[in-house]
Amino acid sequence: MIDEKYLNKILQGDCLELFKNIPDNSVDMTFADPPFNLQKKYTSYKDNLDFQEYLNWCEKWISEMVRITKPTGSIFLHNIPKWLTFYATYLNKFAHFKHWIAWDAPTAPMGKSLQPGHYGILFYTKEAKGAKIYELRHPHKRDRKQGYLWKDYGGKKDGLHPFGPLISDVWTDIHRIKHNSKRDPHPCQLPLHLLDRLILLTTDENDIVLDPFSGTGTTAISAKRLGRRYIGFELDEKYAEISQQKLEQLQPNFKIGESWVSFYAKYKITRGSPNAYVSPSLM
Repeated sequence: MIDEKYLNKILQGDCLELFKNIPDNSVDMTFADPPFNLQKKYTSYKDNLDFQEYLNWCEKWISEMVRITKPTGSIFLHNIPKWLTFYATYLNKFAHFKHWIAWDAPTAPMGKSLQPGHYGILFYTKEAKGAKIYELRHPHKRDRKQGYLWKDYGGKKDGLHPFGPLISDVWTDIHRIKHNSKRDPHPCQLPLHLLDRLILLTTDENDIVLDPFSGTGTTAISAKRLGRRYIGFELDEKYAEISQQKLEQLQPNFKIGESWVSFYAKYKITRGSPNAYVSPSLM
């Protein structure tokens, strides 16, 4: 059991030291969005380690994520494809691959090679069987004015799932935070809706979600507003303070009936038990 003093907190310090306070098999979902080693300007961290030094460091916190994740739990790693290939090679020894999620997020041109068009999220489970994984669905494509289905589905419309098809492993509907007015003073802030989707996909109400690179608290905020418990590790004191301030002002009220809801764009991701779906907005 995790000591209550660590739950629903952003703990300031080095993640490798803070991991020592978390027992084996005690967390339902772990998510990491580490520094990419691309010389980003973090306040308290130099993002320019030597190649092998960076990989050695990554293996240490990845092994800790696997250690603390429950047998029914899931592990998510967000990074550029270059580093994820190394992460996967290491993770394959200790956990079980489920998906490589491609998050459509075009970046600036880099040299003369292919234009980078996505970030990756590795999705692993602690055990091969028995992990919590719920359905997430999105609405069938319809004509905006008339409401009829775009496809005829070979005369099998009556057999379609009422909530729409399953979400694929390519996500094009969640966008990067580009405007400074909508972001914190952090170089790599993720959108809340990205974490909402991962949390709804693999956890239940009151489950524990841990992020060893909490930044300005995106994972913790998502977890709290969806009725989950959270633990965040953050090296930088300023980022930890920003996170705590935002969390204190937040109430876990993203719920309709018994279903937790993630609002984004014109739709909501909603999950009841045991199924999940995306439904058109009621607003």
